[in-house]
Amino acid sequence: MSEGIVYWLQQALNAFQLGSIYALIALGYTMVYGILTMINFAHGDVFMIGAFFCFLLSSMLGLSFIPTLLLTMLGTALLGVIIERLAYKPLRQAPKVSAIITALGVGMFLENFTLALAPYPKQIPLLIENVTWDFYGIAISSIQIVIISLSLILMFLLDYIVQRTSIGMAMRAISWDKTFVPLMGIPVDLIVSITFAIGAGLAGAAGTMYALAYPVIDPYMGVMVGWKAFICAVVGGIGNIRGAMIGAFILGTVEIMVVAFFPSTFRDFVAFSLLMLLIMIRPYGILGKPRIQKV
Repeated sequence: MSEGIVYWLQQALNAFQLGSIYALIALGYTMVYGILTMINFAHGDVFMIGAFFCFLLSSMLGLSFIPTLLLTMLGTALLGVIIERLAYKPLRQAPKVSAIITALGVGMFLENFTLALAPYPKQIPLLIENVTWDFYGIAISSIQIVIISLSLILMFLLDYIVQRTSIGMAMRAISWDKTFVPLMGIPVDLIVSITFAIGAGLAGAAGTMYALAYPVIDPYMGVMVGWKAFICAVVGGIGNIRGAMIGAFILGTVEIMVVAFFPSTFRDFVAFSLLMLLIMIRPYGILGKPRIQKV
């Protein structure tokens, strides 16, 4: 293959890796919004906690990658349920601004609690031997394969749960009409907790994978990554799971291509400008639809 084609394919691979991480985080935003029409602005910090769990389990307990990943997802899922029960459940009937302020407060608490535990940044130990193969001039690393493959497995599994299981049917029913769903015997509180657990667990997996690719963590790493994942969810159509995945890969591609051709300081400016333009063209996102309220 020519050098130009190899270069483009290499950048596409890098974009797919970054988009996979963004997608796992964006799914948490879009699931919570789909159920409660609320933006969980603490979700980016749950991603940060996932990276912190990865550090604790790998550095202090010496666990390998698979146990670290599973325990991190379990820990962040439990954290998501605790946040929902303590911070958000009492505010379901309150004005939306109350939930937004509370979410920002939860995020600040998680950041400062993590900062108080130890000096940062921290170096994550190498959980997977990083072997690089050359495929017709394209460098493919074992870490890229793990991140992309695991992310796709988790995304397809989530899509299956939402579209094919009774829990997913209950989620979609609550998203459609929260008023009459309890009359049908659906335990709303339980389904909401499961939604937060799944979203937070995916954020924990994203934190572990991010720590694999970029093995230095700090308490504020979730702020910018969280905002970018939120933008991905909005671009794809907030509340639409498949849309969140599409938005994540769009943002990942834009960021990688900007860095490939321009100074890295242009990355956020160009990425957010293009995404703002896309929102102007498609106000409800790529796969989003306006909510129709019948009266």
